[in-house]
Parts: sequence; C-alpha cells; structure tokens
Amino acid sequence: MNDSIRPLLADAARRGADYIEGLDTRPVFPRDADVERLRCALAGAMPEGRTPDPEVLEFLDEYGSPATVASAGGRYLGFVTGGALPATVAAHMLATAWDQNAFSFTSSPAAALFDEAAIRWLKVLLDLPAESVGAFVVGASAANFAGLAAARHALLAGAGWNVEERGLRGAPEVTVMVGAEVHATINKLLPLLGFGRGQLVRVPVDDQGRMRADRLPEIRGPTIVCIQAGNVNSGAFDPAREVIAAAHAGNAWVHVDGAFGLWAAASEKRRQLMDGFADADSWATDAHKWLNVPYDCGVAFVRHADALRAAMSISADYLLLGGRRDAIDITMDGSRRARSFDVWAALKALGRRGLAEMIDRNCDQAKWLAERLRAAGVEVLNDVVLNQLVVAFGSDENTQHAIAALQEARVIWAGGTRWHGRQALRISISAWATTQDDMAATLKAILTAAEATHA
Repeated sequence: MNDSIRPLLADAARRGADYIEGLDTRPVFPRDADVERLRCALAGAMPEGRTPDPEVLEFLDEYGSPATVASAGGRYLGFVTGGALPATVAAHMLATAWDQNAFSFTSSPAAALFDEAAIRWLKVLLDLPAESVGAFVVGASAANFAGLAAARHALLAGAGWNVEERGLRGAPEVTVMVGAEVHATINKLLPLLGFGRGQLVRVPVDDQGRMRADRLPEIRGPTIVCIQAGNVNSGAFDPAREVIAAAHAGNAWVHVDGAFGLWAAASEKRRQLMDGFADADSWATDAHKWLNVPYDCGVAFVRHADALRAAMSISADYLLLGGRRDAIDITMDGSRRARSFDVWAALKALGRRGLAEMIDRNCDQAKWLAERLRAAGVEVLNDVVLNQLVVAFGSDENTQHAIAALQEARVIWAGGTRWHGRQALRISISAWATTQDDMAATLKAILTAAEATHA
C-alpha cells in the first residue's frame, strides 16, 4: 500500500474545499485564456516514466480548476443543473475510496443495501407505487431507456411475442405516442429500441407544451404513451390523469419522462402538478438535477418489476447472482458505480422538509425573477409554474445578441433555446447553492445584457 495516500487525499480535500469556497468569486464560465492554457498544458506526449502522485494532483488543480464551469455554484442557471450538496460531495469522496462495483449483492453488500434504502425512501417521497422497482442509472436518458424497454417487453409479451428471444423482425407493431414537444432524448432512444422516429404519433400540445388529452388518438393494439412531468423549456406538466385514463382504457403502457419535474412531488406547494402521474407504468428522473447529488445519477422506476427484469436480466455462472439485490438484472450496466451512496446522503442530510424547502425556494426564485423581468420590459414567454423561465428580448437577432452579451460577462450562465418559433434565453433554477443575492446578480446581469442590444 502506498504510504502517501493520507497526505495525498488530505491535499485533494483541501483543494476541493478551496474550489467550492471560491465559487462565488469565480467566473461562471471559464475565461478563454484559462481554457487555452489547459489545452497547451495537455498537448504533450504521455510520459515514459512515473509521475509522483502529488504532482499529478497539483497539475489537475493548477490547470484544470481554472478551466472548469462553475456549475456547482449558485449562478449557473443552464441545463437544469443542480450543484452537489456538501454531504454528497463528502459521501462521493468516501465512496470513491471504497471503490465498490455495485452490480450485485455479492459484489458489494453495502451498495445493495444502500440501493434498497434509497429507492424505498424515493418511492415514498415521489409518491410512486410501493410495488414498483427502482434502479440507479447514469442519467434520465438511461432511465427512460429502462422504462421503454420494460414497456416493449410487456406489450409484446401480452401479444404472445418474446422480443428478447425473437427480436423485432415479424413482431406485432408497437405504436409510440409522444407529445409534439417530447424531449430530444426520447427521440434518440426510440430507434435504439427498434422504433423508428418517422413512425411516432405526435400528439398536439397547448401553448405551454402540454399534451392535449382531447387530441390523443384512439389506441389500437400494443401502444406506449410517453408523457412529461416538466417540459424542458416551460416546465409545464402534461395532464396525466386524463391521458393515463385514456391510455389505460386501451391497455397502453404509460411512461413518464420526469427528469426534473418529478421532484415537484416532494413539495407540498407544488405536488398538485404531479396529479395523476403516480398511475403511470414507468418513470424516469435525474438525481443529479434537483436532488443535487454529484454527476452522474439517474433513477428509473417501473411498476411491473417482472417486465424490467425480463428486459434487462443477465445470466452467467461466474456472476454469482441471486442475492438480495442484483442491480445488473434491472439496468443496462454490468460493472457500475455505487450511486446510491450519494443519493442516500442527500436524502439523509436534507430530510423531507429540507428537500421541499429547497425545491420551493428555487421555484419562488424563478417567480421572483420572472416578475422583475416583466416589470423591466423583458418578455417572459412561459407561465412560470416550476423552476423554468423562457425569455426573449424582442426580435430573434436582439435575443441572440443579449444571450451572447450575458454569456460573455460570465456573471451567470444560461443557454439559448428555440421555443414556439422564437429564439429565447432558457433559465433553470435548481441548485441548493442559489441565494437571493445570486438572484439579484442574475437580474442585473440580464438587464445589462438587454441594454447592450440597444447600444
């Protein structure tokens, strides 16, 4: 064993703490000079001999830290990115030292037990069926894949077809219905499951991007209906109760893409947005969004455990499966990181009240910002029901100039989008670290960028 591990890890912890403590004074997006400095430093050939561990760490901090995006701080408002709660940073470091391969109970009893505990807490917190099975995956994309794969198995098995054995050639046709503003990841995943994008049935949506329940086509034969808890731009929720009732009347499987919106269930004030969603068949969300755990961590839930296991299970004598929880049987992963350590730490540290307070605070901050932007003459394009704002500065050209000016200033970072035919600035508030001072700085930065379009 390397006898320098204690001072090395202590140095890493010190450098990490210095980084986090300095987030408020760091530009939210790195300076071009710091990025170029790192590029040049990395341009050399791989060394022939060993480099002392402390020198490796020093290089990472000296050249890497200045070139990072300060997404762990309170003024990063892009891509629905949460920071990492202090307890989860510490848990992540300890879990890295443990270095557990969490594919089965035999490979890591600790990981399996933390998985069970965290999933049990999450099902109660998110008001999901007790009988559903949950699995930690790399992100909402993988969670959506798991739900859709379970749906494919269940629907085709119901039609007398074993898709895992026979494939899709000659199989009964499965119809997939999505809202017209379905998230891009669903469009990416469906072809991987053998469903062509050109064959999708796209259901019209309203002015906030919500699926129109009254425009849902008649369901005939095996059908998957994908609905959203949290539109990627507006944050709006599909009318789950009406859609799910119609879908289930036709024996369809309903899958919920709730990458960030599913967390509304944890808030007493916002829980009504989740009305009816618990009646679905599968759900996908990200813990590295609103639960604020380190990247990467998504969670898949499937009501029908046998369907998920049938779609994902593996068999090999050497794996020694059959323990109390074998994650390899309910996820795409073989070897896998033990994500539940981070999730359990977040839930334990926050408690139900703490998580609800964080979600409510972010939503209140979004409303505060929207009100003040409107008062200043900036156009807010969406109804602010959650943590998302979509704003415009007049013409598409002016909006693009304002976004460029805002990003160049590096006080905050938010990205552009195109919504309902218009160029817009998309703001997502989902970090535990975002304070009212950050909101004041955000308002000032946006208004300054808006003024620059008229200069």
